[in-house]
Amino acid sequence: SFSFSLAGFIEEPERKYCFECDSEEQCQEWIEALKRASYEFMRRSLIFYRNEIQKMTGKDPLEQYGISEEARFQLGTRK
Repeated sequence: SFSFSLAGFIEEPERKYCFECDSEEQCQEWIEALKRASYEFMRRSLIFYRNEIQKMTGKDPLEQYGISEEARFQLGTRK
C-alpha cells in the first residue's frame, strides 16, 4: 500500500495524520485536493477580511500592493 502523512499544524504541532491509499496515483490525487482546499480557504479568508477592512476604512487594503483589480481576490469569482 501507499501512504503519506501531514504534520506541523499550528494548533497541534505534535499531531500527525497518516493517509493510506491503494496506489501512488491516488496519493497524488489526495495531496493535490488538500492543496486546493487550503488555497481556497485562504482565498476566501482574504476576501472576507479585505471587504471588512474596506467597510471600516473606505480603502482597499490591497491597493497599495498593486493587486486591487485582480479577479482572483474579488467576490464572486473562482480561480
